[in-house]
Amino acid sequence: MEEDLRRTALFASLTAASVASMLTMAAPASAINSYNAALAPERTEVGSLVVQYDRDNNPATPDAVRWVCSGTMISRDVFLTAAHCTTDWPAGIKFYVSLDQNTQAAIDASNKLGGTPEQIAQRVAVEGSPHWDAAYPGNSADAHDIAVITFDKAQAAELAKRWTFTPAQLPRDNQLSELGSRALDAAQWQVMGYGTQEAVNGPGGQTHPGGGVRMKATLDFNALNKTWVRLAMNESRDLGGACYGDSGGPNFVTLDGKLVLAGTTITGDSPCYATNVAYRTDSDSARNFLKQFVALP
Repeated sequence: MEEDLRRTALFASLTAASVASMLTMAAPASAINSYNAALAPERTEVGSLVVQYDRDNNPATPDAVRWVCSGTMISRDVFLTAAHCTTDWPAGIKFYVSLDQNTQAAIDASNKLGGTPEQIAQRVAVEGSPHWDAAYPGNSADAHDIAVITFDKAQAAELAKRWTFTPAQLPRDNQLSELGSRALDAAQWQVMGYGTQEAVNGPGGQTHPGGGVRMKATLDFNALNKTWVRLAMNESRDLGGACYGDSGGPNFVTLDGKLVLAGTTITGDSPCYATNVAYRTDSDSARNFLKQFVALP
């Protein structure tokens, strides 16, 4: 499996212990790349994961507030994302979800208003509670890289007050396997998220600009195995794809005219040029985790 988990590049601001633990596994995924991509204001069920955390291990300095990953509302009170987005953080981490089209702009505006880290985060997003698969990080056959943010009654009401959304539709048990590769190849695939752009070469090496804005891009089906769906995102084929910060975000397939959340972005090639690898939501493993939080089709 490629060595690039698609969570945003936070390494410079994390504690040394956190960086060391993260580097022992594949690195997380990023934002939707810039070529063949478009804004996605209509996909209000797709949101960003925002964190408030101690970036320097010094309680005397303010916590940082930033977006780190992507995800999707799969019910009125459950947000689906990736486990690697919610683990290996410093003590005291708080998780929030924003369904804004431009989360980075909202964070910038909130920072200008000032206040405590909690006030800055709460203007932007709604706090929730993280839960990840206890078997994470698993192995290459099944990483168990799946997590949810849940919201209590008051938090769910605040989400509904701020944003109008219809929860995404999950697939049936092993629906992708039942359809088979030929049908999946003929279907339309889309990836969405808040991640960065594909690699840009510069004097200091490659950088990944942008991020923090909800985008979408069309991909093509490549391959399916027990827990992964691999999708092609080559620019030369008029495709787009995911990058750093898109981790946990949805990979939709259109079946019978409906968008079905077939997988969540986990990894891909480092420059974000060729491949998006998504964790299947119809697998036994994913469903065994998700059934604790939502009613499954």
